[in-house]
Amino acid sequence: MLALRDLVLQFDSDINETKKYGMPCYLFQDKPFCYIWTDKKSGDPYLLIVEGNQINHPALIQGDRKRMKTLLVDPLSDLDMTSIHEVLGEAKKLYLKKQ
Repeated sequence: MLALRDLVLQFDSDINETKKYGMPCYLFQDKPFCYIWTDKKSGDPYLLIVEGNQINHPALIQGDRKRMKTLLVDPLSDLDMTSIHEVLGEAKKLYLKKQ
């Protein structure tokens, strides 16, 4: 989870860390961007993308959420840097469009 945290914070200098709902929240230009949390059943970490419903990426899972999608992370494997960067890049584009 620390590696995932570092990856998110290093992705863009406009991303800041805070805590919301008892979990680490990452803001892009002071707007909720993503969260890092763990699955209740498996204990595996995941990246929760706030505007995930607007992103079409094969690594994202909608689940029961209406707005957000999850990017599951296998704690026993290397981080999939390509997918993580692609998803964060797509999310960033959404925020930049809204300006």
